[in-house]
Parts: sequence; structure tokens; C-alpha cells
Amino acid sequence: MNENYLSLAYLNAWEYCPRRFYLEYQLGEMEDNEHIIIGRYLHENINQEGTSMEGDILIHRQQWVWSESLKVSGIIDAVEERDGQLIPLEYKKGKMAQHLNDHFQLCAAALCLEERTGREIAYGEIFYHGNRRRQQVKFTPQLRQMTQEAILAAHQTASGKIPSPIDHSKKCKACSLIGICLPLEVKQLLREGV
Repeated sequence: MNENYLSLAYLNAWEYCPRRFYLEYQLGEMEDNEHIIIGRYLHENINQEGTSMEGDILIHRQQWVWSESLKVSGIIDAVEERDGQLIPLEYKKGKMAQHLNDHFQLCAAALCLEERTGREIAYGEIFYHGNRRRQQVKFTPQLRQMTQEAILAAHQTASGKIPSPIDHSKKCKACSLIGICLPLEVKQLLREGV
């Protein structure tokens, strides 16, 4: 795949925090914390590529998807075929909420699938391990537009200079790159005009 394609996982990182995205995507910075390690462990059971039947549902695991028009690509955890519909499925370690970063990642995967198959995809699902439940995400015109705008913004961020830290201390505390990003220290230096 062309190196100018943005990974679906990086789109998720961009919506979470553009600075984190830049550090990972452009500078190659990676660091593990408890959230990353738990997420990796939980994915071990679903990272088996292949196709299987569960009742009347055909499940394609670890599906490579891409969009030439949007310049995104990546692996989606699963695509289920049920009742004549394709349903992209992502597994996440956290608890169910309105995580826009997860919705963008899932919607971008659906846009890739639509481009590859010519079939419209109405919704996808995210399984949140923290609740052990699935959340349905409808691919509304608004979510599709927001996802496409996020993809464009992420491409622009990747080719620009490093973004300033965000003002979400809760996100920063849970971020594995806090020791590399140094958001409080950088904010202080910016306030001092350094």
C-alpha cells in the first residue's frame, strides 16, 4: 500500500489528540502503558485471520481494507455478513460511551468497504470489553462527513508542524505518550513565550 495512506488506527489517534497522532505517525514514537497492554492482550483472541460461521452469521476476521479516494487503509477486526448486510466490527478495551475517535475509525473502515464492494453499509458495531456489550454506530451523513473531514485534517497534520498539547488533562493522564509529549511542560513554555 502507498505510504501516503493513513492507517485507520492513526485516524483514531488523531481524533483522540492531534499531538499524539503526530508523535506516533510522523515521529514514530510509541510507548506502552496499562491501557495499551490490556488492549493488546484482549486483541490476541480476535487477531486470528479467517472466515467462520456462527449460526447464520458469516464472520471475516482481520480484514484488510483501503480507500483510494480517501487515502486510508488498515485492518478491521471483523466484518460480519448477516441478513444480506455487511457490518464492520471493532473490539475496544474500554467502556461504552460516545467515543468519537472509535466512531471515526469504524466509519472510515465502512467507507473503505463501500468503495471496495459497491455496497452501502448502514451501520457498524463496537464491542466494548469494559461493558461486554456492543454499541451500534449508525453511519449517518453527518458522521460520514465528519469522518472524511477528520481524514483530511489528519493528512494535513501529518505534513505540518507538531501540534500544541490539547487541554484535556483526563486524556493526557490516560495517554501512553505523556512522558514523551510533556503536555504540562510544553504548555508552560508556551505561556512563557519560549
